[in-house]
Amino acid sequence: MLVILGFAMIAVFMVLIMTKKLTPVLALIIVPTVFGLFAGAGLGIGDMVLDSMKSMTSTAALLMFAIIYFGLMIDVGLFDPLVKFILRKLGNDPAKVVLGTALLAAAVSLDGDGSTTFILTTAAMLPIYLRLKMSPVVLTCVAGLANGTMNIVPWGGPTARAATALKIDVNDVFVPMLPSLIGGIVVVLAFAWILGLQERNRLRATQPEIWGVPDTAEGFDGGTTAGGSGTGASAGRGRTGGTPGGAAPAGSGDGSVAVLERTETLVDEHDTAMADTALDPNRSTLRPKLFWFNLALTVAVMGMLIADLVPLPYVFMVGSAIALLVNFPKVKDQGAQLVAHAPSIVAVVSMVMAASVLTGVLTGTGMVEAMSAWLVQIIPSSMGPLMGVITGLLSIPMTFFMSNDAFYFGVLPVLSETAAHYGISAAEMARASITGQPFHMQSPLVPAILLLVSLAKVDLGDHHKKVLWRAAVVSLVMLGIGMLTGAIGIG
Repeated sequence: MLVILGFAMIAVFMVLIMTKKLTPVLALIIVPTVFGLFAGAGLGIGDMVLDSMKSMTSTAALLMFAIIYFGLMIDVGLFDPLVKFILRKLGNDPAKVVLGTALLAAAVSLDGDGSTTFILTTAAMLPIYLRLKMSPVVLTCVAGLANGTMNIVPWGGPTARAATALKIDVNDVFVPMLPSLIGGIVVVLAFAWILGLQERNRLRATQPEIWGVPDTAEGFDGGTTAGGSGTGASAGRGRTGGTPGGAAPAGSGDGSVAVLERTETLVDEHDTAMADTALDPNRSTLRPKLFWFNLALTVAVMGMLIADLVPLPYVFMVGSAIALLVNFPKVKDQGAQLVAHAPSIVAVVSMVMAASVLTGVLTGTGMVEAMSAWLVQIIPSSMGPLMGVITGLLSIPMTFFMSNDAFYFGVLPVLSETAAHYGISAAEMARASITGQPFHMQSPLVPAILLLVSLAKVDLGDHHKKVLWRAAVVSLVMLGIGMLTGAIGIG
């Protein structure tokens, strides 16, 4: 019964958010509560949720003050030079912009922290997406894929958990998986380029007067931006003031050439295209004289994150306090800054706290243990030699529906013990278990992904529609390469 209720609860939750019948916050609260009561939790469901919430408080604090800190850095102009540099290098070709998003997210993911990756990526790229009328869902999809793939680095968490659970050296797990990591990144970049081409075609179809394609263009999907609003041709006249001087006229040859020719015409020296965005060059919060101080402070904060000398929430608390005090010495301005970032904070922290209802019910009612035991039991003995492959396949849905801790410390040891009877080593099992991370990182139980969709103002259901099947493909490619290279063997 617990197995049925567990899978049913997850299925109902996913359907409700993907069909937009409920917001993620409401779904995270209502669905587990109903199923928890059916599972016999009774009045004890409150204690289950509170126990889970206690483990979430440090994460909520981290995200809250990280939003404040990086929001301040965006307001004072720290990232303006980075965005301008990216614009110069990528121009205004959507295909290049999306590919650049993937490369930036993958590079920043080397620090092993998803929240930092998504904050920096959205800070640098979201204004560009909004200015070009590109869909922010593409940004969250590509950033989520890149970060999920890079999440298998030893300091990212899952690899260390797998090694610890099976009592083996972390390098024995990670090093043989390097070909899989490289292959996964190649697939992510391929997806990014294809998504970029689709965005280019969509813009050419919906904004022909800007992108140099006749109104009669056929075969393109108009698409929507975050929140479901259309991005028709008229939408392209907002910030950029219609067709910029020098833009290719409608019907002037090949559309892709027209896109490339617009690179210089849309990026003007006065940054007027950034007006009314988060990087408006005339915003009152700019502090150009404090640029080097803010850069040094940010480097120091990032250094403390990597060194891991003190708890991360405290690092961002102190960093935010210093940034506010130096950049906005007046108490009134400090309060205004906190209020300005309150919507983002509420959106993220509320989802993190709501997620504790789902995790609390899954754990407290015993659903997670029952689901794990059932999956292990249904594997026939004849499939024993394929335990490595089976573990890789199971890691895709299981790490999505449960925390990494629950999977690596609860499920993996049982699977590994079974695999040992067929000559499959613990290291091979650990390697197989981390191939599901690209899919895992899209889970609503992962606070970083909630932060990403909140910063980009993207509906979680829209993100899942675009990213889930692609994440599954990346995971399967990593698993396949692991098998081909012998990192994941067959007993």
